Amino acid sequence: MAESYRVRVAKDYLVFSAGHFITFDGDVCERLHGHNYRVAAEVFGILDENHYVIDFIALRDALKAIVDELDHHMLLPTEHPQIQVVANDREVQATFGDRRWIFPRLDCILLPVPNTTTEMLARYIGRRLLADLEDGTGIRPGKLRIEVDECFGQSAVCELRDE
Repeated sequence: MAESYRVRVAKDYLVFSAGHFITFDGDVCERLHGHNYRVAAEVFGILDENHYVIDFIALRDALKAIVDELDHHMLLPTEHPQIQVVANDREVQATFGDRRWIFPRLDCILLPVPNTTTEMLARYIGRRLLADLEDGTGIRPGKLRIEVDECFGQSAVCELRDE
């Protein structure tokens, strides 16, 4: 009989509050707003010599560090074809059509995503978590699932797996 294993972390403190706006339908841009995001991660794999998939503490701590970086920041996409983001040491200017926002540089996180949707936030967090786990533990999970809830009952999931 085949066996498969996964571990999941979903703690009350794996949350971040952040501002953002997204675009849709090509030329519609939402108003600036924010969410209290909740993040959970699942790692799938085989058991190691200690009989676990991954150390819960290493997974929890790596995810918490990413969540803490995002907390209380304005999230801006750097790969959007219509949102132009220009930053210097002091400020960040984002423009979309005739709309313009200026934010203090220290208050912004510039994300390598095409839009700051919950799906893209889940992908960003998942990719960062994979890299951070590999750097910190030497382990690169074969499959990772990240869930980002932007408000109770409304979430997006990104699964990353080695092919």
